[in-house]
Amino acid sequence: MTTVGLIGSGNIGGTVARLAVDAGHDVVLSNSRGPETLRDLVAELGPRARAATPDEAATAGDLVVVTIPLRAYREVPTAPLAGKIVIDTNNYYPERDGSFPELDDESTTTSELLQRHLPRSRVVKAFNNIYFAHLRVLGRPAGAAERTALPIAGDDDGAKATVTAFLDSLGYDAVDVGPLAEGWRFQRDTSAYASIYATDGDWERPGPVDAQRLRAALAAARRYADS
Repeated sequence: MTTVGLIGSGNIGGTVARLAVDAGHDVVLSNSRGPETLRDLVAELGPRARAATPDEAATAGDLVVVTIPLRAYREVPTAPLAGKIVIDTNNYYPERDGSFPELDDESTTTSELLQRHLPRSRVVKAFNNIYFAHLRVLGRPAGAAERTALPIAGDDDGAKATVTAFLDSLGYDAVDVGPLAEGWRFQRDTSAYASIYATDGDWERPGPVDAQRLRAALAAARRYADS
């Protein structure tokens, strides 16, 4: 099974770690505050989990998930991620992250920023469009009638195939949106963003979204300037 390194272990990171352990993967968790702050989460996850520094998690992971506030993306270690597949879960919230003019004018996307920071890695955008509590419960076995799909985007087909297989192991189908530049289609406030997984807009009632419905939402997405 895969060893999954996590740079960031908050709501999304912790949820991905739980799903990965449940699927039989090993996980190496890290955050900006130090391994000792992850003691309780590691104990909850069991023997397949351990805590480390971000550099150590990056080194250990066959697949590495970067799930930190966008404002901190330049702090992601570059050398240990060379040649690796990196899943980026970032969203842009100016009120939290400060202003990024290149995102404000939509000349690039969040994952393209991370890819530029990690020129020797293969970045795939995933997990950013779903509320962590929904991600935790919507997974289903392959072939299940109510299997939910998640969008991915990336510039490397091999990396996207690996991430698709990883999502499958967690209980999700993947819909390939295309290159990283198309990642805007499932950024915040688009038709394919988090509320699509809330039944009739009720966030307490997560509901399945199959690939066909997700593709329709992605096709209907509008850039902020056009909204």
